[in-house]
Amino acid sequence: MAKIVMIDDDPDQVAAMRTLLEAAGHELHAAPNGEEGLALVKRVVPALIILDVMMNRYTEGFHVARMLRDEEPDSPYAAYRHIPIIVCSAIHKTTPHRFGPDEGYLPVDVFLDKTTPADKVLAAIDELLAKSAAGRPSAG
Repeated sequence: MAKIVMIDDDPDQVAAMRTLLEAAGHELHAAPNGEEGLALVKRVVPALIILDVMMNRYTEGFHVARMLRDEEPDSPYAAYRHIPIIVCSAIHKTTPHRFGPDEGYLPVDVFLDKTTPADKVLAAIDELLAKSAAGRPSAG
């Protein structure tokens, strides 16, 4: 079971993801915006983050991702930059621009549309959790 933080202002999307993730044995913690989401990441220290793009501000999720992946040693989020991030957004329905993982602009691991089928969402989550666990040093 993994602790997962979801930052999304759509309560229906959060409820659907909660149902999906809890059925798969995961624990979901949710926040409706970037500010609360960043605080939640610090409190929960999740194994994975699911991030919406369009919340209070049109590109709020992009800013959250950049803050979490900030390479500065004194970043308040330095301890969390290793956590995998999945963007799950409907932004491709509202803009002609296409986004995906990009080191410089969108430092995330996976970009999914909100219409992605549940089995593909779970597959992406499982893959990132496995990679993250394999790359983590063992305790002891």
